[in-house]
Amino acid sequence: MSDAAAIPSDGQSKKWWDGFRPYLEKAPLAALFLGISSGFPYAMIGATLTTRLKQDGIDKSTITAFSLVFLAYNFKFLWAWIIDGVKLPVIGRLGQRVSWMLVTGVAVMAAVANLAIVDPAGDGIAAVVTAAILLGVAGASFDIVIDAYRIEALEPRQLGVGSGMSQYGWRIGSAGAGALALVIAARQGWEAAYLACALLALPAMLTALLYGEPQRHREAAHKPGFAGAATTIWKPFVEFFARKGAWLVLLFILLHKIGDTLANLTFRLLFDDLKFTNDEIALWDVGVGFWAYLIGIFIGGVLYSRLGMKRSVMISLILMAVSNFSFALLAMSGHSNLGMSAAIGFENTASGIGGVCVVAYFSALCDLRFTAAQYALISAAASIVGRFLTGTTAGALIDAFGYVNFYLLTTVAALPGILLFWIMMRSGLVDSSIGTAGTVDDGDPVELSPATVR
Repeated sequence: MSDAAAIPSDGQSKKWWDGFRPYLEKAPLAALFLGISSGFPYAMIGATLTTRLKQDGIDKSTITAFSLVFLAYNFKFLWAWIIDGVKLPVIGRLGQRVSWMLVTGVAVMAAVANLAIVDPAGDGIAAVVTAAILLGVAGASFDIVIDAYRIEALEPRQLGVGSGMSQYGWRIGSAGAGALALVIAARQGWEAAYLACALLALPAMLTALLYGEPQRHREAAHKPGFAGAATTIWKPFVEFFARKGAWLVLLFILLHKIGDTLANLTFRLLFDDLKFTNDEIALWDVGVGFWAYLIGIFIGGVLYSRLGMKRSVMISLILMAVSNFSFALLAMSGHSNLGMSAAIGFENTASGIGGVCVVAYFSALCDLRFTAAQYALISAAASIVGRFLTGTTAGALIDAFGYVNFYLLTTVAALPGILLFWIMMRSGLVDSSIGTAGTVDDGDPVELSPATVR
């Protein structure tokens, strides 16, 4: 082979480098570290607590009821306006987003430490419930700040890349916390495991201090007194619902993830009943799932850039629905490391693709004056139906119909969201729903089609 053939041309080198350059920009890198801290509280009250309670002999219905703790994330829009409109004394001089990042980060670390010292066997299930609720509220508040900071730090052209980096970070934080907790718990106990994981709140706090207040942060004008406080509360919602087709957009947000959420919060129950050990769960669920999710994010970025927002979101919705079916196959096959790795691999790849495409769309929906309140509403609505159904019916449905039929049901439950997004695409509502977070200065939406991405 000649040297000319072996060495890429300057044009080829530049094209290769340009593909990676956006990931090395300051704001997307900040989104990565924000995502790490966003992901770990979810793991502490999700899969990790599920495993802890199952090993302590708590029954399935009680364990799945703990998913109701996640409703704190779904109702966070009720107090998100505080983070938009209330300035903290003294520390508030660091900036609205930076000051709240530090305060909520400390609250999360304290809540994780509190959950660490609670013993389900000795203190009773009520004490665990209280500690989990406190962590849920603290984690949801931390999420409000993190999401607002991320959206306001990213330029419109960076929303896709930033969403991907945030999802990379979220998976590092959640999977890292999950694996770390399992490994430490097997050797030092659950108290030490939770205390070690509490340190994962630091990446977001340090990022806020080093990066400073987001450049795109906008403060809405508020009147003084009671009237001003009332405006702070209702104005974000009035602005959102004044948009064309806003109620249909909200309906899609509510429905699109029902099947995925309903299935995800029961995986550890399936693994335990199939007699997978902690080490096997750490290797296949956390290990394979981690890398599959990273691959999914990369694929999602490619789909987003090649196909545009609308088509890439549609593909991701379909893939996430089909991924639930793979767990029905795993339930039929029984204890199989190959089957578990395949199901986990496909599910996490699909979730990674959706994490880029769907999150980019949801981020673009926000008005920069009300980022915290509006994204809290959007992200909360995205999984509230699935979480409510999981907490109230999942355990009973599994006991009544078995795992196979349960996961088939979650696959069917994803179909309404797919149909609704197709209707939104055909009617033009996807484009018309975009807020100022997804527009350039002249108000034109960005990253909604392949032409605008390239």
